[in-house]
Amino acid sequence: MKYDYLIVGAGLSGAVFAHEAKKAGKTCLVIDKRDHIGGNIYTKETEGINVHMYGAHIFHTNDQNVWEYVNQFAHFNRFTNSPVANYHGELYSLPFNMYTFNRMWGVTTPAEAAAEIERQRKESGITEPKNLEEQAISLVGRDIYEKLVKGYTEKQWGRPCTQLPSFIIKRLPVRLKFDNNYFNALYQGIPCGGYTKMIENILGDTEVRLNTDYMKNRDELRALADKVFYTGPIDAWFDYECGYLEYRSVRFETEVLDMPDYQGNAVINYTDRETPYTRIIEHKHFEFGTQPKTVISKEYSAEWKPGDEPFYPINDEKNTQLLRKYQEMAEQLPDVIFGGRLGEYRYYDMDQAVARTLEICQKELNGQD
Repeated sequence: MKYDYLIVGAGLSGAVFAHEAKKAGKTCLVIDKRDHIGGNIYTKETEGINVHMYGAHIFHTNDQNVWEYVNQFAHFNRFTNSPVANYHGELYSLPFNMYTFNRMWGVTTPAEAAAEIERQRKESGITEPKNLEEQAISLVGRDIYEKLVKGYTEKQWGRPCTQLPSFIIKRLPVRLKFDNNYFNALYQGIPCGGYTKMIENILGDTEVRLNTDYMKNRDELRALADKVFYTGPIDAWFDYECGYLEYRSVRFETEVLDMPDYQGNAVINYTDRETPYTRIIEHKHFEFGTQPKTVISKEYSAEWKPGDEPFYPINDEKNTQLLRKYQEMAEQLPDVIFGGRLGEYRYYDMDQAVARTLEICQKELNGQD
């Protein structure tokens, strides 16, 4: 059978493209090299708990159109992301808010907190932040930077904060109120029953072939369709002709514990440099679980190497220049559409991935820019 579209990758972007293409009357084949659909938002049931196998994924957005779109395929609960920071046993609220400032400095009013941040900012003498460290100190002062930002960030990126660009932390949530909602998004939640079920609903009856590596069967698979929607790494498509784009990767240690509750929260970040993992996820709390056992995952940030799962693009100048070369090459392929976080080498939140794919669909399927 000849298809209109071969969709490489059964994650969120690939599933949305497949759904929209089928709705437009197109025939589609979806393939994925893994043994499951869902990409990195894949959830697997263990002990009655939907385990986020590739790290915590909380759907949050201010885009009403995106929210209404995903609600066609799943019923979302009222989960609100309220992570906690653990610094050598001291617990602090994330985002940085009045609970954080009270625990750190003993202040009780927004005016006192603002005054202390301003005092530390002036003391630092930073006027134009040149790196992440200076940006963080100018936002929250040195005390919070040293305890709650520095160690975690250096573990996550594998580099000193002085070598990281300031833009990474410009969205750091700082609130002079008692508000534990990290994202502060208008719409937020977890799909009841897990993300895998949601992806199944998005794909519907579209044909899916798992354990199918496009790169290993390129000629055979390419011949099956008129066009390709490709969500794999853009540099892999071109056999790394110009070099490898860099990522940070994440390794997970997941275990079932014979207890009803391990940490009392879905996400706890370990912000000291000495603890080797960046955070612990307790999956049952995403869906307010009451199961007799619990499942936790420790996350270890790692330097990416070929063969590892790429997670976070490193958007520094070197990689940006390399990306431009691949993008220029991609523009010469009118029958291939590059999408998703790997195909575009951009870190997308889930709502951004949906919005971007719908934008691509408008142009590709409806001829609208």
